Amino acid sequence: MEQIRRYFENMVSMSDSDWRLFSSRLFQQQFKKKQLVLRAGQTEQYLSFIESGVVRFYIPYEDKELTFSFAFENNFVSGYDSFLTRLQSNYHIETLTATTLWRLSYDDLQLIYKDTEIGQCIGRLAGEDLFLKKSARELSLLSETAEQRYLNLFTRQPKLIKEIPLKYLASYIGITPQALSRLRKRVAHKR
Repeated sequence: MEQIRRYFENMVSMSDSDWRLFSSRLFQQQFKKKQLVLRAGQTEQYLSFIESGVVRFYIPYEDKELTFSFAFENNFVSGYDSFLTRLQSNYHIETLTATTLWRLSYDDLQLIYKDTEIGQCIGRLAGEDLFLKKSARELSLLSETAEQRYLNLFTRQPKLIKEIPLKYLASYIGITPQALSRLRKRVAHKR
């Protein structure tokens, strides 16, 4: 839980009383590898902070799955569009490793907004973090090659990328698993 406090205090000072109220509303939840955190058709009830683990966001189709995002430790994870609108999600969020989340319910977040000095700031910072990751992903898809997307992910999370199955990496960067295999060989020869 201290990871969350450090995360926020890197950006804003938080009083002990605000932290006590905020942290009293958090609960820890453990997920096994390959467990759904959110299922398409459900409404997201939580804003979560990843203490440890890796999760992926994907759209399930009848004949394939389209991976469109990953989230790693020390980051927020949520079906944030569903969380905000209170509508059903169109995608799954699944753990790729054993994962520990600190979770805050929608209702508890509303209470924190109302009852703490720092509440609005905390919500804004978490929302901005999720937005910036989404925006960077969209720009990456529009302006970078598959090789650049692969290298960027490898640079940001070199240890954790090894835990992501190649079929999910390929889907994420927008190529086939076979093309990813060729790309990885090409990158390895350049190093």
